[in-house]
Amino acid sequence: MRKIEPMQKGEFVHRHSLATRIFHWVNALGVLLVLMSGLQIFNADPHLYWGQFGASPDKPLLSVGDRGFPHWLTLPSWQGLSTGRRWHFFFAWLLLANGLAYLATTLGSGHLRRDLLPTRKELAPSHLISDIRNHLRLRLPRGEAARHYNLLQKLAYLGVIFVLAPAIVLTGLSMSPGFDAACPWLVELLGGRQSARTLHFSAAMLLALFIFVHLFMVVVAGPWNEVRSMITGRYRLPPERSP
Repeated sequence: MRKIEPMQKGEFVHRHSLATRIFHWVNALGVLLVLMSGLQIFNADPHLYWGQFGASPDKPLLSVGDRGFPHWLTLPSWQGLSTGRRWHFFFAWLLLANGLAYLATTLGSGHLRRDLLPTRKELAPSHLISDIRNHLRLRLPRGEAARHYNLLQKLAYLGVIFVLAPAIVLTGLSMSPGFDAACPWLVELLGGRQSARTLHFSAAMLLALFIFVHLFMVVVAGPWNEVRSMITGRYRLPPERSP
């Protein structure tokens, strides 16, 4: 029987710039507070409709019980719609400013083109299927392959940056009476104010799902190594296993 050599310690590399780390932690705090305050707003009428109007006795598309989400998930934890709206709007604008700064830095530094855009080889069906299979089996890249984002990471990050985030911003703005008056075409394009609310909630839940999967993969990949890299920038490459 061939002897299995023990894993050797991996090499330390610089994985995240200071700007990326700052943007990440501001984003993490902001998204958490926006989601929790958003659930507080949702609980004021825990039903989703489609069209311009929606209220009892209209039939909703989806209902989350009569009381909505549990209070420990909301901000504030008690029933306080006006307070929840103030928290929601404040951190929503903070997130928008942080996101625009991140996008400008990403484009200016070449990070988007260099690290996030998939190559033609990566987009080949065989490579995509292989990447999906490895993730389902929790076989994450090791050694040199761990220096770079894998295909599913790239697609997920690009989806959040260029699909989910703009959708959340536009649907959120379309529910603002002031923005409504200035750009009524956006509400019409989305199918009405209640349609915008339903799309806003759906995009937010997809973002929550992304965060859950992201945190799960951090735990699988090694939480200390992953979190350290987002605090100090130093990341230890998981070493290859000897055959």
